Amino acid sequence: MAAEAISSFFEMCKVGKHRLSPASRLRAMAGQAADSVLYEVRGHSVRLTVNRPDERNALNQQVVDGLLTGLRRAAGEGSVRCLVLTGAGDRAFCSGGDLTSTMSPDEGRVQQHHGRGRIGDLMVAMAKHPLPIVARVNGAALAGGFGLMLSCDLAVAADDVEVGTPEIKLGLWPFMISAVIARNVPRKIAVEMMLTGRRVPAAEAGRWGMVNRVVPRVELDDTVDRLVEELSSKSPVAMRLGKESFYRAQDMRLEEALAYLNAMLSVDLQSEDVVEGVSAFLQKREPDWKDR
Repeated sequence: MAAEAISSFFEMCKVGKHRLSPASRLRAMAGQAADSVLYEVRGHSVRLTVNRPDERNALNQQVVDGLLTGLRRAAGEGSVRCLVLTGAGDRAFCSGGDLTSTMSPDEGRVQQHHGRGRIGDLMVAMAKHPLPIVARVNGAALAGGFGLMLSCDLAVAADDVEVGTPEIKLGLWPFMISAVIARNVPRKIAVEMMLTGRRVPAAEAGRWGMVNRVVPRVELDDTVDRLVEELSSKSPVAMRLGKESFYRAQDMRLEEALAYLNAMLSVDLQSEDVVEGVSAFLQKREPDWKDR
């Protein structure tokens, strides 16, 4: 009976406003989506693109694994200073978890449990990544896609997109992504979004600090490129130490955080980039970062 109910659920399930085709359901269940995450080096940045436009870039195991692999690879690119995360097409940044794989009756429940936990691994990997990560929000960022956007350090959104956490409308709760929602969204706004499932327009998301910049769609790429260029011009050492210390300190008690941050300041002061940065400032020139 349970299997029949889940089967029926798959038939009724929609990703956004578009019903999944039988071919798409089979592809998701079999895990056969090719090139689910694209990896591209662009100058001093790496772009990771969730490449499932027909499924509104929904997260499945292949996408999560592809993103984790891409993050590890980008960390080893010596000349790269920034990472951009986006979705293929213009309908969705990421529409959330692919329910056909999340609730597949063909997998054991323990296997499903551990598979869903991989999204937690991804969010932790993004927070710990040495490079700043910019979300290029080219379409709807919903449910797990909203969590993916919030897990990025910065976000630039087209002004016609919506973000939100609509799980409650399916009888679900955004358990995993509530960890990053609580860290990025004002409390009462966050609770309202989770309780009602309301989609938030980009302009409102900008007012509440969910995204950094909201621009007309035609300006999205130029705005992202300018932000990447700005980030790439800063000290790589300070960027790595600063990002690490920011996320670690936020979960500490005040006394612990201050002691830890003092230690991190001492580490930073030992770097050649500090010497170069101060020298460049005094000499009124652009710094030539040493990355050490």
